[in-house]
Amino acid sequence: MTESGKSSAAASGSDPHRITPSDISERVRQIIGGAGDAAEQVSSAAVAVAAAVGTGLVLAAFLFGRRRGRRRSTLVEIVRV
Repeated sequence: MTESGKSSAAASGSDPHRITPSDISERVRQIIGGAGDAAEQVSSAAVAVAAAVGTGLVLAAFLFGRRRGRRRSTLVEIVRV
């Protein structure tokens, strides 16, 4: 085929292997749509895990601080004479 033959076939749209901008945008929407659903599921699970870990850390800090405070506190006895 000559150069003019290629351009006329491409311009007429008779080439079945030609990729158009609409094909690309449709495929991108498919990929993003699937990834968006998966990301939404993962993010909700991640929030739940992060909340549980945060609560555990706060509770552990409280308990260790309480224990340390009991060990270091001074016991004062008042004796009546």
